[in-house]
Amino acid sequence: MTHYLARRLMFVSLLVLLGACAAAPMAPEPRAFVLPVERQAALAAGIEVLAERGYVIRHADVELGRADAVSAVWPGYRLRLDVEESPHGALISFSGQRGNRPLAPESLDRLLVELQAALGLAP
Repeated sequence: MTHYLARRLMFVSLLVLLGACAAAPMAPEPRAFVLPVERQAALAAGIEVLAERGYVIRHADVELGRADAVSAVWPGYRLRLDVEESPHGALISFSGQRGNRPLAPESLDRLLVELQAALGLAP
């Protein structure tokens, strides 16, 4: 009887551990800022910056203001560019994932700086 109970407890523990591994991945936290440009210009420049960095644009929708890209060099890297209207211009945000893990927002700062320069707004 004790052997049966220990075996059952081990099976339940294994299920709990595997269930924790199957948890839904966290949504990537975006890195965003507002630039005094039109939404379409920001989206076009953002797509160009991604392409120059070796990303393949998988989907782009001007009406939604969104572009999804994957790295041609580093498998598993995915980036999303979102551009929305803002009272002061365009709200531009990048978010990304490596596999199922979100990229740290600060790792996307360089993309925002490159986009700012591509739009002729570098400090």
